[in-house]
Amino acid sequence: MPLHPIRSLTVLALALLPQLALAESAQILPTLYIDAQQTANIRPVTTYESPVSNLEFEPRVDLQSRNMAEAQGDVTIRGGIFENTGFRVGSATLIDPQTGHYFAELPIAPEMLTRPDILVGADNALYGFNSTVGTISYGWSQIADGGSLTIGGGDHNLNFQRIHQALTGPVGKGGDWSWGIETEVSRSESDGTIRFGDHNFDRTTGRVQILGPNSQTDFFAGYQAKFFGWPGMYTAERFANLLTNGTPAPETENLKTRLFVLNHRQSYAEDSYLEISATHRRHTDKYTLEPGTFFFAANHETEATTLGFSGFHRINPQIGINYTAQITADDIESSSLEQGDFQSRTYTKLSLVPEYGIGLNANETLTFRAGASFDDTNRDNSKFSGIGDVRWERIHDDGNSESFYLSYAEASQVAGYTAIGGSETSGIFRSNHDLERETSQNLEIGGALKRAHWSLEGAVFYRWDNDLADWTYTDGDAFARSANPVDIDTFGVELIASKRWNTIEAIASYTYLNKDEDYGDDQIDASFYALNYANHRFTFGAIWRPCEVLEVRVDNEWRQNEDNALREGSDSAFFTHLGLSFYPSQIDDLELFFAIDNAWDDGFQDVPGTPGRGDQYSAGATFRW
Repeated sequence: MPLHPIRSLTVLALALLPQLALAESAQILPTLYIDAQQTANIRPVTTYESPVSNLEFEPRVDLQSRNMAEAQGDVTIRGGIFENTGFRVGSATLIDPQTGHYFAELPIAPEMLTRPDILVGADNALYGFNSTVGTISYGWSQIADGGSLTIGGGDHNLNFQRIHQALTGPVGKGGDWSWGIETEVSRSESDGTIRFGDHNFDRTTGRVQILGPNSQTDFFAGYQAKFFGWPGMYTAERFANLLTNGTPAPETENLKTRLFVLNHRQSYAEDSYLEISATHRRHTDKYTLEPGTFFFAANHETEATTLGFSGFHRINPQIGINYTAQITADDIESSSLEQGDFQSRTYTKLSLVPEYGIGLNANETLTFRAGASFDDTNRDNSKFSGIGDVRWERIHDDGNSESFYLSYAEASQVAGYTAIGGSETSGIFRSNHDLERETSQNLEIGGALKRAHWSLEGAVFYRWDNDLADWTYTDGDAFARSANPVDIDTFGVELIASKRWNTIEAIASYTYLNKDEDYGDDQIDASFYALNYANHRFTFGAIWRPCEVLEVRVDNEWRQNEDNALREGSDSAFFTHLGLSFYPSQIDDLELFFAIDNAWDDGFQDVPGTPGRGDQYSAGATFRW
C-alpha cells in the first residue's frame, strides 16, 4: 500500500538532514527560467521523459491523457481539439494521417530539442501546417559534451532506466567547424494506477550534428515501441459496461514509431536565415478491445514524408519577408479505414507574410505584418487564408520591456483518415466521408510587461471554427461514436504572471473559455472532444531552493469543466505534481529524486467516459558526467 504523501516527505526529509549538515560546496542545480519554461517539473513521475512530459501544466495547453501523458496525450490549445494542434520540429510539422491522437508520438529525447514555443493566432497561421488553432514548435538544440544515467522505480511495480551520451569535437584545425554525436536509450514499465492500465515503453534515439560559423545541420533517427492499456480508452466506460455488466474491459494500444529527420539551418546577411527540414515517419497502431466474449481489433500503418522550409529575409532595416512552405505525402494501410474515397494524400502549404517596422524612437518600434497562406491537397479543395497583425514594443536599456499587439488570422486543415476513411454505418467508430476542409478565424489582442524579476502576459481572443470534425455520442446508438461537423464560436481570456525571489521562482495562470456550438440538423447528446473544455482553469508552479543541495518543484492545476453527459463523477479537478531533488555534496553530479503525481488521487476524467489516473509515487537517481 502506498505511503501517505505527507508521511513520505517527512521520512525523506529526515533522511536528508545529515546530508544537509555536511554540505560543503554549492552544487550546480538545474536552472529553470520562468519566462522560457511555464512548468516547474521537467521529469514525469510515471515513465521516461518525452517532449510531451511537461506540457500538462503549461498555461496555454490543455493535455487530456489516457493512462498518462507519455502513453497517449491529446494536446489541445485554446479550446481546440487534438486534431487542431500541430507539432513542429525545425521547419517541418509532423502529422499522423490516421488521427491526431498520435500527433504527440515523437520518439525524440528531450535534450535534443529546444524549449517549446506555443504558436497561436498569426504565428500559427504562418508557421503551422494542417493545424487551425495552435502549434507546439521545437528547434534542434546544440549538442554539448556529457551524459547521464538514470534508474528508478515506484509503486504499481514501476521501474525505469535511461542512459544518454553526447560527444563533440572540432572539424579540421581552423576551429570554425565542429561535430557532435548524441544517443539515448530509455525504457519504462509498470502495472498502472488502475486495473488494466499497465504499460511497457522503449525508445532509442541518435543524432549527428555539424556546426559551422553560421549553420547547424542535424541528422536524427529514432525508434519508439509502446504497449499500454486503459479501460474505456476510446469507447467510453459505459460502452464496455453494457457488454460486461460493469466489469472493466481491457482496451490496449501497441504502437511503434520510426522517425528520420535531416535538418539544416543557415544564417546569412543581417537578420536573415533559412531552415530546411526533410522527415520520414512510419507509425503502426494495433488497437484491441475485449469486453467479455466480444473482441474488436484494428490494425493501422501510416507513412508520412515531409519537406519543409522557412525563413526570414531582411530587405532593409524597415522591410523583411517571413516565409514558410511544406509538402507532405502520406498513405495508410488499415483493417478498418479503407472504406473512404482514398488511402493516400498530398498536402501543400505556402505562407508569405511581409513586415514593415517603424522606429518610433531609440527604444520603441511599431511592426506591421500582412500576408496570406495557401493550403491545398490533391483530394480536397484549396484555401487562401489572410494573416495580419500590428505590434508595438518598447525595450529599455536595462532590458525591461512592454509590448502590445492586435492580430487577425485565418487557417484551415483537412480531417484525418479515422474521421473520413472508415465505415459510416457500422463499427465502434463511425466515419463521415462528406467532411469538408475545416476553417478557422482568430481575432485577438494582448500584451506583456517584462521586468528583471517578474512578468505579466495577457490575451483576449475570439475564434470562429467552421466544419470542425468532432466525435459525438447519441443515446439512440450507445455502441458507437460518430464524426460530425460542427461550427463553434470560442471566446477566451489568458493571464500569466511570473515572479522570482532569491530562492523561489513561481508562475501562475488563469484561463477562461466559453463556446457556442452549432451541429446543424444532427442530433447530438454529447461531445467527446469539442465540448470537453475547462470554463475556468488555474495553474500554479514553483521552484524552491532552500539550500545549496536541495530543490523542491511543485505544479498545481484547478479546473472547472463544462458539463458533459459522458463524464462520470465531478466536472472539477485539482491536480498536484511534487518533485524533490537532493544533490549530496560528497558525490559530485549525483541527483537523488522523489516525486508524486496526482497527489490527492483525483479521479477526474480528462476525456469524458474514460477513467482518470490514480496517484503515482516514484524515486530514483541520476548521475551526470
